[in-house]
Amino acid sequence: MPIADLQQAAQKIAGFLSSLNKLGGMRLKYRITAGDGARDPQGLEARMIYVELGGPDVPLLTQHNGELLRALETIASQMLRLEQREHDLVSFDAGNFKALRAQELRMSAEVAAEKVRKSGVPYAFPPQNSRERRLLHMAFRDLPGVETASSGEGQDRFLVVFPEGKTDLPVTPPMKPRGFGPDRGSGRERGFGGRERGYGRDRR
Repeated sequence: MPIADLQQAAQKIAGFLSSLNKLGGMRLKYRITAGDGARDPQGLEARMIYVELGGPDVPLLTQHNGELLRALETIASQMLRLEQREHDLVSFDAGNFKALRAQELRMSAEVAAEKVRKSGVPYAFPPQNSRERRLLHMAFRDLPGVETASSGEGQDRFLVVFPEGKTDLPVTPPMKPRGFGPDRGSGRERGFGGRERGYGRDRR
């Protein structure tokens, strides 16, 4: 089990959020669930700890496509010394952001699929976390005439939509969004090797 003591891990996260309120001037409420109650009903995350955030500063967490919300997830994972592939064991949400984001991604998938079918040119989404890539892979399973693959490494990993049967077409790497962490918005791209096909499954 990657998180040996769930209650201790939950207490560490609670302490971090308490400090964020006291020292960082944030106004957040939180509820932390650990163990079986934290499971993702959609099966998109292998989460063992689920943190629901509320309060007056929720809009700060969800603006810019949830940048700060994801940053809190990353900090919590690092506090617990989880490896990169284990980061979805800890999940933060605020104001039902993730469910609303899933709807938005499904709509984006429909628009991208139509564009690729008409143009015959692959379409690359901006770099996304593993959960969002899985959501997109699942959405594209139900859309005819296209197929998907993931490419890139680490935080630069992104999803590409190809005309069906034409995954050998060249791909223009997407622009990297500005955000938290090194290299965001710097214009410096890493390698885009390691392409893999994905139909609702995304091996990181």
